[in-house]
This record gives sequence, C-alpha cells and structure tokens, in this order.
Amino acid sequence: MKKFEEKTYHTEHIFKGKILELNIDSVTLPDGNTSKRELIKHPGAVAVVAITDDNKLVCVEQYRKPMEKSMVEIPAGKLEPNEKPETCALRELEEETGYTTDHLQWITSFYTSPGFADEIVHLYYTDQLKTLAETPEGDVDEFVELMELTLEEAEQLEKEERIHDAKTAYALLYWKLRDGR
Repeated sequence: MKKFEEKTYHTEHIFKGKILELNIDSVTLPDGNTSKRELIKHPGAVAVVAITDDNKLVCVEQYRKPMEKSMVEIPAGKLEPNEKPETCALRELEEETGYTTDHLQWITSFYTSPGFADEIVHLYYTDQLKTLAETPEGDVDEFVELMELTLEEAEQLEKEERIHDAKTAYALLYWKLRDGR
C-alpha cells in the first residue's frame, strides 16, 4: 500500500469536454472513513522557454477567459492523444511564434494543481531558434500576439500581473538561474 493511499470505490463521470473531464471519486481514506474527491482529468501540456539570439524570451499574449484578461505567457499547448511531449513542444513553438528549432532540451515536468487535477506540464528550453519561412496555422479559436522580452521587461510584466501563470513564472526563474543572475 502507498503511504496515505485513498482507494477509489466509485467514479461518477460528470462532464467530458474537448480539453478536460470532471469526475467525482468516492474514496476510502487510510483510516477507513470515506470521502469524495472532485477531479479534473487533463491530457497534459508542454511549454517552451525560447530565448532569441539577442537574449530575449519569446512569449505570446492572449486572452484567458477564466481570468477575464489578456496574459503574457511562454508558448505552450495541450498534448494530443499519444503525442510525445517534444513533438508537441515543437508544434506549439512553431504555431504560436513562427520559430522552430533543432534543439529542444527537457528541463522538468510538473503538476499544475495536484489537489484536484492530474495535468502535467513538460517544460523545454531552446536558445537555438530559426525563423520559419511560413508560420503554420494554429488553432482557429486562438488569437495570440508575439512578444520578445528582455528579462527586465518580463519582470516588469510579472509585477503588473500580466505575466501571472505558473509555467511562465517558472520559466523566468529558470532563465535567471541559467544566466547566473
């Protein structure tokens, strides 16, 4: 038995959309009592810390409906079924930014909200960007604007809460540590 394991004895499927599922699991707790857990199932995602030749972070600005505001984020996207994270990272980099690379380095993977969701984000790094002759078509319902930011500009956007998501905050920390700042 795993430490503190909760055994599921019933799952109620509440909703299944194109991005996520919502389930309610009835569980037996380690002490024998029971409880319910509301769980989001997500296919996982990737994100790319992409640095230009002139040492700028490649970002996109897009509207985020849950927050009701535009946010500045590193390129990222959802994994398709059976898609390898590195393949998805390259696809998202190309679709959202018009850049490509032959060198993606895996940094880490992390769970975004393990208290209620199984979403995992695989984070990659590249500083070997090439401009594509033609940017591939992205999602028809996604509107993004490319931004290239110095570290100081990115930190200012973080103070203004325009950069306000975990993956981009993590990317900034990684970039600072990598550059020895």
